[in-house]
Amino acid sequence: MPTLEDAILAGATLMRADLINADLTGANLTRADFSRADLTKTDLTNATLLKAELTDAILNDAELVGANLSEANLFRARLKGADLSNATLIKANLSHANLVGADMMHANLTEADLFWAQLNGADLTHAS
Repeated sequence: MPTLEDAILAGATLMRADLINADLTGANLTRADFSRADLTKTDLTNATLLKAELTDAILNDAELVGANLSEANLFRARLKGADLSNATLIKANLSHANLVGADMMHANLTEADLFWAQLNGADLTHAS
């Protein structure tokens, strides 16, 4: 499991990267490009993903607790079973995303785009 805890990867191009089970806890990933990357079971707890590009990224069962995904592009991202509790998703694009079974308790979804997002079984308790 790669460990990049607290790494500064702002603006990095990680398209199609294989980061399965990686530890990116607290990493600064502002404007990073994760298009089509596989982040299955990756720990992104408290990571900063402001304006990150995550189109078609695979984040199934990822830990995004307290992560800041404001203005991130998660178009068609797969977040099945992901933990987004207490995450900030202000103005995030989640259109066509798969959020089946995701934990989004206390998530801030202010002005987020959830057009055609799959939310079956997602927990949106106290999300705003």
